[in-house]
Amino acid sequence: MAMLWKFMRVAKYSKAALSQKVKVRGTITHLRHSSSKSIPSDFAANTTLLNTVELLGKDYPRDDYSNVTEKILSKVGKNLHNKKHHPLWLIKEQVKDHFYKQYIGRFGTPLFSVYDGLSPVVTVQQNFDSLLIPQDHVSRRKEDNYYLNREHMLRAHTSAHQWDLIHSGLDAFLAVGDVYRRDTIDNTHYPVFHQMEGIRLFSCHELFCSVKGGEDFQLFEQGHRTAHKQESHTMEAVRLVEFNLKQVLTKLMTHIFGDGRLWLDCYFPFTHPSFEMEVNFQGEWLEVLGCGVMEQQLVNSAGAQDKIGWAFGLGLERLAMILYDIPDIRLFWSEDERFLKQFIVPHVYQKIKFQPLSKYPPLINDISFWLPSETYSKNDFYDLARTIGGDLIEKVVLLDEFTHPKTKKVSHCYRITYRHPERTLTQDEVHDIHQAIEASAVRELGVEGRF
Repeated sequence: MAMLWKFMRVAKYSKAALSQKVKVRGTITHLRHSSSKSIPSDFAANTTLLNTVELLGKDYPRDDYSNVTEKILSKVGKNLHNKKHHPLWLIKEQVKDHFYKQYIGRFGTPLFSVYDGLSPVVTVQQNFDSLLIPQDHVSRRKEDNYYLNREHMLRAHTSAHQWDLIHSGLDAFLAVGDVYRRDTIDNTHYPVFHQMEGIRLFSCHELFCSVKGGEDFQLFEQGHRTAHKQESHTMEAVRLVEFNLKQVLTKLMTHIFGDGRLWLDCYFPFTHPSFEMEVNFQGEWLEVLGCGVMEQQLVNSAGAQDKIGWAFGLGLERLAMILYDIPDIRLFWSEDERFLKQFIVPHVYQKIKFQPLSKYPPLINDISFWLPSETYSKNDFYDLARTIGGDLIEKVVLLDEFTHPKTKKVSHCYRITYRHPERTLTQDEVHDIHQAIEASAVRELGVEGRF
């Protein structure tokens, strides 16, 4: 979306020399963590040289901003949202079908077009600048995003394509794709997930044609930005755009979940800033939608100066977890037939209640270390743990934070929960992984171990 969403975050990584080598597609490549055990043969990306990343057939030179890991690169190109009968595909197809049938253009064709094959590699300009995000905004930080280099990154949101699609002449579209963010580790967060972006622009006639006396209303006026509208929008235009968006989202949620299935908490203020829609899922409020009136400066710069519009973004995993009762976000990446076969259904609206696989016992280990004097980010440690432990790590929690009274050094203690979704882990397996995380934390993050 065009708004400055609070979810946009970004990552830092050391440039330590890499020694271990693994052969991938016949090319010698270097692993960032010497403790990594193996690399899948179907990588979408290769580190062909220490200072170059090959991704989707193109080379990207590394620089001081490069922080994308081998584990993340292995996910690029999987496109779970386009994999037939995958639960994310089922959700995407339901939303597409709803928009195709509910919103028809003047020639009898669907009003909204759908783009679900756009490259996840975007420029920093596309991901931030085109959305009017300031250079010093917190959302650009390396601590939260995956950068290939200073100019290219893995998109942090499908909004990265918003300007280009509007500039191409589109005024009603859905954009679907995988997005990448460094984040905490638990059952609802994963560094790769899938979003759907919705955009609708209105001309003066389209917005006011059904309003009594609408011929006297205008989209824009000269004035100042207030708590109720942008400086260029009339109050009548803002109210109608947000009313239309509220109708669209309410119909969409009802279409997916049915009446009364969930408690939707949605506040629609008649103001410029974005607003949110949440659902109560297993006792926890989850944001499933972010939405609002589009920033007019963005619309103007994309060449649609005579139109006003709204934008929304939704997370496919969040919707699928609620609709199908899927308890762990890691399961979307499972290749276990016991999981995948549950979603092979004759039509996308088939009712499905996920039947849990056997709940294998967890193994829990703690890790403590003194933080380095320079900047340290918890997301650096989470990303390191994901890279080494992969989907064997179910959760990482900062258990304790301690400041030494004399030295003022800060210590963190993390509790790591290991659990394989498809089999029982052995303590020996976990011990090897845990030791590798300890060694890499010292080497890569500069911490002082208290192991």
